[in-house]
Amino acid sequence: MKVTIDGQEINVEPGTTILQAARMIGGESVPPAMCYYSKLKGSGGKCRCCLVEVSKGSEADPRPMPKLMASCVTGVMDGMEVKSITSERVLDARKSVTEFLLINHPLDCPVCDQAGECDLQNLSFKHGSANTRYIEEKRTFEPENIGDKIQLHMNRCILCYRCVMTADQLTDGRVHGVINRGDHAQISTCISKAIDNEFSGNMIDVCPVGALTDKTFRFKQRVWFNKPYNAHRNCDKCCGKTTLWMFGNEIQRVTARKDEYHEVEEFICNECRFEHKNVEDWVIEGPRKFEKDSVINQNNYTRQIKPVVIETEKQILLGREKDRRKISMQAIPLKKDEKEAFKEGNV
Repeated sequence: MKVTIDGQEINVEPGTTILQAARMIGGESVPPAMCYYSKLKGSGGKCRCCLVEVSKGSEADPRPMPKLMASCVTGVMDGMEVKSITSERVLDARKSVTEFLLINHPLDCPVCDQAGECDLQNLSFKHGSANTRYIEEKRTFEPENIGDKIQLHMNRCILCYRCVMTADQLTDGRVHGVINRGDHAQISTCISKAIDNEFSGNMIDVCPVGALTDKTFRFKQRVWFNKPYNAHRNCDKCCGKTTLWMFGNEIQRVTARKDEYHEVEEFICNECRFEHKNVEDWVIEGPRKFEKDSVINQNNYTRQIKPVVIETEKQILLGREKDRRKISMQAIPLKKDEKEAFKEGNV
């Protein structure tokens, strides 16, 4: 089937969604997604971040769809034409959805372990507003201990349901879920400290915000100060292919490898994630690369950075030699009387 997105045409298989087709094309036309996850069945259709305008339904029925459609759950039709970033309606809708998601989200990025690799930060950067119209009190939840490996910050949760689906589809028995309704809805367990499954750590990787974080990495380091390396080990529980986040020769955390859309390539077990923090446990393959605009690239070491050369007069940038000596102070000798006063302790 043929589908056109922002003027770019592509042929796809029947059953492909608009979001999947956009990801095949790539570039700026790819809608953002906070709840859809290609590795999780049944995900999508909840956050409404991926809304697009269908200006032509199909060759058989060329009428446009009257409402904006969630691209992650809308299948393509032969001859369909879609507008993503070329539609003002879509851009306005994404701004509204971003504002809605940020209504109750606390501004704790400076202390959040997810900062620097947070999908909500990226969404807010592109579609957020610098001002807020919200004057009511934000909803808050009491801290809750759900296990010894995962830290739950319910105040940051956007109820994307990814962690619930991960537990449903990867673990033997899910022990957590969404309780209550409306603005009281929250992720919780019926019994405290109940999450201890061997694959429960993947809930951390699929969380698009800082609601679920690694307790062993908590407040240790900013991700852009770590150097991520692809590594693997022989594991009888999972694929053993991971990303090691290192600071010097210390492995500060281990995560699953992710693709350009921040989705896990292959899920890993808790043993690989939490129990192997020694370099000798791993075969390091090489540095992991990230997208160009990632904050992690501020500490880029995967390519040689050329020094910046500014062609101008020497004194403009460096100043006069005698002025630089005065600023350093160490290069300026003391006067004779000052030296004697200093020795006598009068200065």
